[in-house]
Amino acid sequence: MTPPVTPVVRAAGTYRTKDAMHTRRFLLAGATSLLVSSTALAAPAARRRHPAGPAAVDAAAPVVASSPANSLIGPIDTIARWACIVDYTTGAVILEKAADERMPPSSLTKMMTAYIVFGMLRAGRLTLEQMLPVSEKAWRMQGSKMFVPLNGTVAVADLIQGMVIQSGNDACIVLAEGVAGSEDQFVSLMNTQAAQLGMTNTHFLNATGWPMDGHYMSARDVATIAMHLIHDYPEYYHFFSEKSFRYNKISQENRNALVVKGVADGLKTGHTDAGGFGLCASAERGGNRVVMAINGLPSSNARANEGERLFEWSFVNFENATLLHNGAVVDHAPVWLGQAPTVPLVATRDVTLTLPHGWQNRVHVSMDYRSPVPAPVTAGQQLGEMVIANTGLAEIRIPLVAGADVPRLGLMGRATAVLGRKLGHG
Repeated sequence: MTPPVTPVVRAAGTYRTKDAMHTRRFLLAGATSLLVSSTALAAPAARRRHPAGPAAVDAAAPVVASSPANSLIGPIDTIARWACIVDYTTGAVILEKAADERMPPSSLTKMMTAYIVFGMLRAGRLTLEQMLPVSEKAWRMQGSKMFVPLNGTVAVADLIQGMVIQSGNDACIVLAEGVAGSEDQFVSLMNTQAAQLGMTNTHFLNATGWPMDGHYMSARDVATIAMHLIHDYPEYYHFFSEKSFRYNKISQENRNALVVKGVADGLKTGHTDAGGFGLCASAERGGNRVVMAINGLPSSNARANEGERLFEWSFVNFENATLLHNGAVVDHAPVWLGQAPTVPLVATRDVTLTLPHGWQNRVHVSMDYRSPVPAPVTAGQQLGEMVIANTGLAEIRIPLVAGADVPRLGLMGRATAVLGRKLGHG
């Protein structure tokens, strides 16, 4: 028996007929341009784009005047040549500037080195107390150093601190050789891991970030590895928060000035002539966490000042709004020939959006479902969708399922219902 369909559009208390066989109910009025992710972080990732420019890294000095970056609330000037700021919880990109352009990453590379080492610790293939031998290659490594002893041994925990706090290139070589036998073999692990994490504009040639043609990352990929470090290995994230480290009778302060000042709680800085001064940092305020990757700044002071300014801008202008929770009843759909007159429609996942402050009431959300729903109905059966439509972005669609069983009426009940409807229509 085909259920009678009286399709309607409900909007702000107004009702009118419609040809389609669905009900669309507008929950909140007004369309807006949002840059959001509909789910809380499971496997963090920012939006991907392929680079518009050539594959080769531009080796020119990156000192540039302030120019606009794209953001949800319009252009924002920054002296960074490359930038990507992401909300940790939703994966929403708050700000981006040449975020998919391949750039010299310098010591920001060491975040992937740390990620591989943390994975080995988690798997039991390394321990923090394990002593690793120092090769002549590691001892002779130039650039920033923790000053490992030639032909000596160093504990893994000390090497991690030397790598992330003092940015020790020598520590990276000791770890790479200890994990994989050689730096080249370790770099193969780094590139495999980068591909698995969706870092499409990244290619490593060493474990340190030492300048080499063909060694590159994008700002978006830098933010991606930072998101994964925080999410995948929270037990080791504290290494990035330490403000100083003393080894071999030499004390060195964390090169991340934002960590030293307490503005951020991690992660890493870097510098090369080709890439300028770079920073990847994360900070949390009021339960919201932001991850920032900027590069191509003219000095260490400019890096710290711009990083602090962009963190302040991010927290002042954006917040996370939870629209609904998994299992929430969002409506009751009429049921045709059922033992209950309606069935609850239940959301199947949390929906959290990153929005400019005060924009919650401008989100355009609607529901699509057949009305009435023919009985029988089984709990968990998908009956429709909630639709979040955002100008310029793909719709977010959340399945709505039945929150209860609704058995079909017996023969006499169905006959009575049909007869009653016919008589009601006169």
